[in-house]
Amino acid sequence: MYKIHHCAAYLASSGGGVKSYIDGLLDFQPDICARDLIASLDDIDQRHYDLLHVHEGELVSQLKNLCPAVYTLHNHHPYCPSGSKYFPIQEVVCDRKMSYFGCTWGHLIDSCGSRRPKQIAYNFKRAYVALEALQKLRITIIANSDYVRSQLILNGISPKQVVTLRCGIMAPKSHHEPLTQEIHNQQHILFAGRIVPEKGLDWLLKSLARVNPSIHLDIAGEGWDLERVENRAKSLNLQDRVTWHGWCDGEKLENLYRQSFAVVFPSVWPEPAGLITLESYARFRPIITSAVGGIPEHVCDRRTGILVKPNNIQGLSDAITDLAINFEKAKTLGLNGNGLFHEEFTLSIHADRLRKIYDAEIARFHKRS
Repeated sequence: MYKIHHCAAYLASSGGGVKSYIDGLLDFQPDICARDLIASLDDIDQRHYDLLHVHEGELVSQLKNLCPAVYTLHNHHPYCPSGSKYFPIQEVVCDRKMSYFGCTWGHLIDSCGSRRPKQIAYNFKRAYVALEALQKLRITIIANSDYVRSQLILNGISPKQVVTLRCGIMAPKSHHEPLTQEIHNQQHILFAGRIVPEKGLDWLLKSLARVNPSIHLDIAGEGWDLERVENRAKSLNLQDRVTWHGWCDGEKLENLYRQSFAVVFPSVWPEPAGLITLESYARFRPIITSAVGGIPEHVCDRRTGILVKPNNIQGLSDAITDLAINFEKAKTLGLNGNGLFHEEFTLSIHADRLRKIYDAEIARFHKRS
């Protein structure tokens, strides 16, 4: 039996989604996963490892091809210096191939990232070092959506080197039930996430102003853009129709899911995957979300949720209204989403598929050597 060692530094220590993902894998693969994370590959003798599973681009360049390895890409960093793939001024997704000229223009003119020279230089170094190391090492890259896979290929990674393995999440620890008429009558929708411009709260608030005043928005999250977004809600006379709950976890967040008839995920940047979609499915709630990045690969439009073109105010308000006035449709979409979750997106299913990738990479490495 081989042993997998997960390698992550900043992304795991920051306590976000990557740490939750790795912790979940440790729980579902206790027989093959070492419990301790490796934060630096320069400090170990890589010849003594069965397989290293790397989760950060900064660590890829430390691999020496002395043992099997795979790399899961959780963000856009190896092919986008700013990491955003989004131009906030034009409100459009970036479709450019990474280049020094184009991405410098993006930082300075299109405001896709920092305009500080030192930060721009750091962003370029981080991206190009990781991309060049991946091209040289030829290890298997795991993309969490076909969108991410396509971006890697666009920027010079061999299609044979990249596999798509969509995310899986743990089922909620507390009990959830399908939508009821009583909950639907309360007319609450939920946004859960960071309060930053790319998450699309401006778009959601403008759309909320167009729907029936009985619809109430619960916002669970924090972020540096909170004050501005609160002022935007006031300017739209929505202060009585929005509740700001701050950062929520545990049963407080679970109860916000329970009291909603739908979850709205209005990201305007190209999310690599968008785990809130799966979290909604696991709790029997339909998702109303943007058709951008990897999100559409996790949503069956009009069957498990509703996809809307980013920044389309009328489209989003129509989608909210559609589920607000149609209890049976909202309930059915939630049930379908829960079924899809158990068929495709549990962490157990994901771990089984990941194990096959491990097996293939180990066999490939030893055949080559």
